[in-house]
Amino acid sequence: MSEDRRSILQMLSEGKITADEAERLMAALDRAPRPAAGPEAGPRPRVVKYLRVVVDTDEPGDGPTKVNIRVPMNLLRAGVRLSSIIPPIAREKVNEAMARNGVPFDLNQLKPENLEELVEQLDELTVDVDQDRTKVRIFCE
Repeated sequence: MSEDRRSILQMLSEGKITADEAERLMAALDRAPRPAAGPEAGPRPRVVKYLRVVVDTDEPGDGPTKVNIRVPMNLLRAGVRLSSIIPPIAREKVNEAMARNGVPFDLNQLKPENLEELVEQLDELTVDVDQDRTKVRIFCE
């Protein structure tokens, strides 16, 4: 375990930071460039582990609402791999049902390499919506 991680855990145990702050610091350490192992080693690509959706709102009458969703990217990757074992007739029925509901999506085109390309594009995604009493953030970490 690195000294930085040990320091983060120490601050967490002492109550100096919250668990959410510790998690963000750990994620930042994962994203930080590391020294190259040799002259040919290039910068280490960032590994996206989670897709996050955070909503904080304080609407009059409803009171405060907080939503914090963290979807592991490995769950999405596993889902894509599992889709390959769906029988073709079932895939066609799903495609038809989605098309009827206005979602033009073809499960037959869902491949692991396509998901990795999508994940690479999501890497830099950050959506912030600020209104008077509502804040929504969608980002990868």
